[in-house]
Amino acid sequence: MFQTCHLTVIQLSQKIHFSVVKRVYSRPMQIQNEDQLPNTWIQRFTNLEALNFLLTNRIPRNFSTRLMGKISRIENPLIAKAGIGLWRLFVDDLRLDEAQKSKFTSIHDCFVRELKDGARPINPDPQLITSPCDAVIGAFGRIHDNQLYQIKGFPYTLEDLLGQSIDLDKYRNGRFITLRIKSSMYHRFHAPTDCKVKQVHYISGDTWNVNPIALKRVEKLFCKNERAVLDLELEAGKGSIAVVPVAAILVASMKFHCLEETLDLSYRGNNTLNCDANYEKGEQMGYFQHGSTIVLLTSEHYRFHPSLEEGEIVRVGQALMSHSE
Repeated sequence: MFQTCHLTVIQLSQKIHFSVVKRVYSRPMQIQNEDQLPNTWIQRFTNLEALNFLLTNRIPRNFSTRLMGKISRIENPLIAKAGIGLWRLFVDDLRLDEAQKSKFTSIHDCFVRELKDGARPINPDPQLITSPCDAVIGAFGRIHDNQLYQIKGFPYTLEDLLGQSIDLDKYRNGRFITLRIKSSMYHRFHAPTDCKVKQVHYISGDTWNVNPIALKRVEKLFCKNERAVLDLELEAGKGSIAVVPVAAILVASMKFHCLEETLDLSYRGNNTLNCDANYEKGEQMGYFQHGSTIVLLTSEHYRFHPSLEEGEIVRVGQALMSHSE
């Protein structure tokens, strides 16, 4: 019963995400068979923004997140198959044909699935910063001194997002891009360029949904949620890049391959975790346990790729920015 209830909440949310993104952004997302979506009562029901916000934000968020984390890890192929079947009723873009596995032992196993070799080719140009994840492109642009936006009319600051975890001055007047990972998408994230990671800064917080409906209603949402900050070390002359994974409701959990600890609501350790990891561009860095968001920050040395538009879908390895000499 819990399995069915919580999966229904997740997929209700994701179907509404799709509908609202088309209205919020200037261009429709490039989703396969978009014009062939059936006009079902489920779609009409899930187009109600107030209902979506109520179902995914006004429930006890932390309790629901902990409960879903436990339920999703129940290892039973029959439960997993039933859950995935229910999932498909609410999303049109769950592509498991790209996964290394064809069968999953649990819902969690499906959430964190790895892809077949070659499924995400990485642009090799060393001057290009590539997408660390599969995502819908949200707000992006210049950081005006220390101010950026979660959506038009909803600003927040570098201090709000990062606290005092890293040197903020490196990112003043730089660039930012918001990458929203839908629950149906590939959940793992990769290095956007060759880099080193010496520390992961964990910032505990809430578990608000991060869909466009919530972004229009909750100020400074990314700054309220559980998140981590990775200030990447680059080769000399390459400026600065920070990757900020932001967790969300139902399975607010982040796993970094450079750390033994899983960062989630139960974590009670240090907020700054030391590590020593070297990544080549495109190499896997970790994964979310469920769909969420990555905010990518750069210094002023970078320019956006001309093809980027809000609402478009981007895949791991595709160009986001270029380094300007």
